[in-house]
Amino acid sequence: MLFFDGGGAPNARRVRIYLSEKGIDIPMKSIDIMKSEHKTDEYKKISPLSQVPALELDDGTFITESIAICRYLEALYPEPNLMGSDPHEIAQIEMWQRRLELLLMIPIASVFRHSHPAMAHLENQVPEWADANKPRIISFYNWLDKQLEGKGFICLDRYTLADVTALTCFEFAKWPKILIPENCNNLKKYYQMLASRPSAEA
Repeated sequence: MLFFDGGGAPNARRVRIYLSEKGIDIPMKSIDIMKSEHKTDEYKKISPLSQVPALELDDGTFITESIAICRYLEALYPEPNLMGSDPHEIAQIEMWQRRLELLLMIPIASVFRHSHPAMAHLENQVPEWADANKPRIISFYNWLDKQLEGKGFICLDRYTLADVTALTCFEFAKWPKILIPENCNNLKKYYQMLASRPSAEA
């Protein structure tokens, strides 16, 4: 297998953290988004939508969605389990995955893509859309802070892929300078725990 990494791109980082937690070692090839390497004809043969990351399988198949990549690897390497060991756990992790992706990661991406100078050559920026999403992020942070009361992890009693996604979101939000609010003590404690894990260096 060969992993086509996207550097600082949050979905690529999500898979790298996952790989670190699982102890899976896969050769990697870096794709520089800022140099538009993801839009070359060569890379489009791997990822027709110019997305990173991508995983090339031994039979020449390509998988391009980060969660699909993780699901494939989870099936190959079920331990340590990060995606659920029974129907209840699978559903809980999937529920939190969706919440984090739809209500946090997408709004963060909207702010970053439509307001950050580094993205000006890659996006048709609409500053008003960035402004509209900022309060949505803060609102979700405050809601999430309450959900974390008395919890060590976001959904189960152990670290899962949902926690990987949470860390990815929190650190992605630093790019457009949207920090966890000072009043969100549960959330800050949770983030510090995630950031202190060795996989956070991936």
